[in-house]
Amino acid sequence: MSGIVVHLPEGNGTDAVTLRLGPGERARFGRGSVGTPVELRLGDETVSRLAGEIHATDDHWQLSNLSNTHAYLVENPEGAGEYLRVPPRRVGAPIPFEFSRVVLPSRRETPLSFQVFAPDHVYLDPHARGGSARSRTMTAYSLDETATYFLVLVALCEPWLRDRSPAAVPTTPQVVERLRGHPACSRLTARAVSSHLDYLADEKLRIDLPDDAGRADRRSGKREAVVGLALKFGIVREEHLALLPPSDPTGSGR
Repeated sequence: MSGIVVHLPEGNGTDAVTLRLGPGERARFGRGSVGTPVELRLGDETVSRLAGEIHATDDHWQLSNLSNTHAYLVENPEGAGEYLRVPPRRVGAPIPFEFSRVVLPSRRETPLSFQVFAPDHVYLDPHARGGSARSRTMTAYSLDETATYFLVLVALCEPWLRDRSPAAVPTTPQVVERLRGHPACSRLTARAVSSHLDYLADEKLRIDLPDDAGRADRRSGKREAVVGLALKFGIVREEHLALLPPSDPTGSGR
């Protein structure tokens, strides 16, 4: 993946927005106004008209905090509480997380936040021996097996790996229910699963679907294509089932 994906969920004072930024591109966020347009509008009076800016680079992204008074947090949802604090007026703070949640202070019970999926973290072939880093073979599909998106992928592939009837790929609600018992997924929502699916299909596995398909057909086709490629190339294997929480013996968690 080159560039980043920024997702502003619904409920932050505006409709949901998803942006794709290539290397060198920027997106501004804040309350916005006619004279101060922003790409990510946060409809809350505690947020500055121009609160900050996101800058995509080749291998990471940077966050500029344009507020004079408020610090912002960049959380790593996959990192057991790991976070960075970006102080007021800090420009171009490099963010190392592959998946981040940017949190802005507000008077609301639920903090204002948006998500950023960063450029691929590139890994060396684990079987490569010796040679310089430049000469070594890189993995074709660079996935982090500790990330929530990988859990979503394993849950989608589970019926095939357990030799069940491959009549249908698990639906988004079924994935949410299947992962509910995992400590990292207790608050996982259907919208979050859909975001992870989009990230897997569009950025990690680079699956190209026809544009003329309807929304429902495209979503279903995306799930099927992700599962097919993951199984075909051994990206998800039987040993990965151990990452999932224990299954419900009644089958309701499938």
